[in-house]
Amino acid sequence: MPTARERAAAELAGRPPREWEAYLRGASGLPGPRANLELAQAAADAGDEAMFRRWLHGGDEYLALCGAIGVGRLIAQGSDDLWPLLRAAATDPRWRVREGVAMGLQRIGDADAGRLLDEVEGWADGPPLLRRAAVTGVCEPRLVTDADVAVRAVELLDRVTGTLLAEPDRRSADVRTLRQALGYCWSVAVAAHPEAGAPVFARLAAVDDPDARWIVKENLTKKRLAGLGA
Repeated sequence: MPTARERAAAELAGRPPREWEAYLRGASGLPGPRANLELAQAAADAGDEAMFRRWLHGGDEYLALCGAIGVGRLIAQGSDDLWPLLRAAATDPRWRVREGVAMGLQRIGDADAGRLLDEVEGWADGPPLLRRAAVTGVCEPRLVTDADVAVRAVELLDRVTGTLLAEPDRRSADVRTLRQALGYCWSVAVAAHPEAGAPVFARLAAVDDPDARWIVKENLTKKRLAGLGA
């Protein structure tokens, strides 16, 4: 039986590209609690650079989500000139577009996780939403199965968490969004490589800071950390 993504791909393939935007809007699942991510992934598989640029620069949130994933696909295939486009989308005020960036980054990581890390390590000095994209793009369980990638993910988390704790205004919405991501990303990296991650996480747990305590507490609620003694 075809998967939901395969069915979505078939629906797109059965329509001329000029009809895709209207179809995507109608089948997006929005407004609603859950966007149609299977269709978004299929659109990212089928579209081209011109489409993705148009969608990212347009006003429709779902199309921009599709465009962000699609740009990630093209970068994974070698279009390094598109990195600035994905980087710009990482600070989009629309949260679903930012989720599309994370999924696009994960496409790159699927192709070459080291290449992904080489890029996003440079994002760790950027604004809060760019830092958030860096950690959410890397801290995906399927990407950190390689020990070297997991170790670099822990190092990235440690660095980004330090930048959050140094923020002069932690009440800003973007900083809170970054904190939210750190509230689960640590568990992904630590569970993937406890030998490297648990000692760094334990040092974070010893920091006398309310946001550090919140990040540690949130990660410890994740089942993936059960039994690790973190």
